[in-house]
Amino acid sequence: MNIIAIIANFNFQDLLDILFLTVVAYHLFIWFQGTKAFKALIGLLVLGAVFTIAKAGGLFLTTWVFQFLWQILVILLVVLFQSEIRQVLEKVNPLQKLGFRRQNQSEEWIAEFVKGVFLLAGEKTGALIIIERVERVQEYMTEGQKLEAAPSSEILKSIFQKESPLHDGAILISQGEIMEVACYLPLTPAEGLSKEWGTRHRAAVGLSERCDAWVVVVSEERGKVSLARKGQMIHVENPQALYQLIREALAASGPLDKTWKERIRYLLLSRWRTKLATLCLVSFSWLILAGQQDFEVKLQIPLRTKGLPSQMEIVEPLNANIQVTLRGLRRDASILDKEKVVAEVDLSSARPGNMNFAITRNEIRLSDDRVKLVNVDPSRLVFVFKKLEKPQKPEP
Repeated sequence: MNIIAIIANFNFQDLLDILFLTVVAYHLFIWFQGTKAFKALIGLLVLGAVFTIAKAGGLFLTTWVFQFLWQILVILLVVLFQSEIRQVLEKVNPLQKLGFRRQNQSEEWIAEFVKGVFLLAGEKTGALIIIERVERVQEYMTEGQKLEAAPSSEILKSIFQKESPLHDGAILISQGEIMEVACYLPLTPAEGLSKEWGTRHRAAVGLSERCDAWVVVVSEERGKVSLARKGQMIHVENPQALYQLIREALAASGPLDKTWKERIRYLLLSRWRTKLATLCLVSFSWLILAGQQDFEVKLQIPLRTKGLPSQMEIVEPLNANIQVTLRGLRRDASILDKEKVVAEVDLSSARPGNMNFAITRNEIRLSDDRVKLVNVDPSRLVFVFKKLEKPQKPEP
């Protein structure tokens, strides 16, 4: 396969193809990461790589087996991991990535929320509460149940009391409302943390390391309130301090805080290593599979003539050119040289005056039979002929 020739014929549609698949592959990786279906997804990628290599290498039997079992395997995975797939699809909302989301600038809920947090601390009831800011946090969470409610002290107490089936896990507050409960967060891999910290604290720090969310933690053993931000844990002494911190978090996540340039910059630079690796993987896959793609190429070639009677000459066109459209696999059509495409018309029937000649496929010769002729433009050409005048003999 001529890789250089394929790259030389790279066009805008190919760029869109690669970028679209990069976005899809990146979000599939993020959404499935941490779920039971993630290992199955990795397995599918490995099998897809084996199938691609087998097809490119001409391994007929291996290719046939993969084609036969592929649909069955996909259906089986959908059945086995339907709950994980449903959760992933529920997270799909591209408009949220650009900041199109409902804005609630009211601060009335903060006081009631702070009251509920310190009520839990006074009763030594453990709690883990995510305050979403600019970045979406759903891609870092697993499981979780939808629940739209105001974060009042009564609601918080009913969720985190030990008898509640929802007390195990974190709750997500977005735009002043509880959106999800029983969410599981990634734990921080950092070492040397305080021995007083339990799983809730490690989960709070782990999430704050990955995005700009702030996480409130209520210690079940000590009844203390802490807040994790940017991978750091700070102790909150009293309700007034927590109230000011929440106001600070919301003030930095308002609609005027992020311009379009800042949002686009965030989309490009956040988790850039993962995005770059995904782009490289998709580009490499495209380069391997591009040779199998149906491809059309248009060539301008000179029209040769043959059989012109000796007593006739062409008045016009003197140097005719035609455009041929060829189709074949990209690996074949992209390396086709116009010097290897010959168009020749028979002028043996030429007579003085205007004559119309058809440029059919029979007049086009291709050096590679794997490439097919699709169209000839123009399909007919008008030639103007005149009879050669015999030279006069000089008088004696």
